[in-house]
Amino acid sequence: MTKRIAIFSDVHGNVHAFQAMYQDAIQQGIDESWFVGDLLMPGPGINSIWQIFKKLQPTVIVCGNWDDLTVRGARGQMDLDRPSHVYFARLAQYIGERIDPAVIDEIASWPLHQTKKVGALTFGISHNLPDLDMGQALFPTNDSSNFDQLFTDGKLDVAIYAHVHHELLRYASDERKVLNPGSVGEPFNGWDRLQKDTRAHYLIMDVDDLGIAGLNFRHVAYDREAEGRLADESGVPYLYLYHRTLKSGRVDTHNQPLVDEQNQKFGYAEEYRQYVQKLNNKK
Repeated sequence: MTKRIAIFSDVHGNVHAFQAMYQDAIQQGIDESWFVGDLLMPGPGINSIWQIFKKLQPTVIVCGNWDDLTVRGARGQMDLDRPSHVYFARLAQYIGERIDPAVIDEIASWPLHQTKKVGALTFGISHNLPDLDMGQALFPTNDSSNFDQLFTDGKLDVAIYAHVHHELLRYASDERKVLNPGSVGEPFNGWDRLQKDTRAHYLIMDVDDLGIAGLNFRHVAYDREAEGRLADESGVPYLYLYHRTLKSGRVDTHNQPLVDEQNQKFGYAEEYRQYVQKLNNKK
């Protein structure tokens, strides 16, 4: 018997990309879905994304680094030491002011790593490394020895991770398989012509009694202009940066001078301090 699984990650608040991916997955006749982290921020989608997420009812969920940032920022726990920290904090404030706190609590409960047995195979699923959801150890062009870190459990046959926003099929040093579904909301590629494909990327995996029977890296078109209009209407901070991402696919998350320019222009650090003060006053 074959099981068809939609594997998706890195939605990053892009509701139109997520809706297109969801509709495509349903049309493809999936049996279940696995989520590999980073649901919200920096896009404007919040409650609508959460509703789609709940419709998918993922049977595997792991926490990404932006999920951590969402929780910490919404709870008023972010420092403002660097421009990028202000960026994360202010985006999380936008979410915290608009979502049920129970959703933040649910995201906070997501594990870093899960193991799932399907047919004859055992899968290990994590956003990045099994015990660390950030960093560039698993950038696609790195050495196979880096990817060996995904197989801390000798029983695993296949590792699935996300984080780097590149769809991927490669092997660890012992030839165990490594998969990455790419990014729904922010697909990356350093090669310009490949970067132009900014459709919603995700993976459909068919598993039968013998193993992986098929892999289908899906690229689904969506209405980018509508996403831009939603951003304009939503009050999401860093609107200029989000439009830059929608246009080029590139991100400015760690472009400290540009982020600092936006922080200074709109007073985002002070807005977050006031938000934290309001939270503290409620305690």
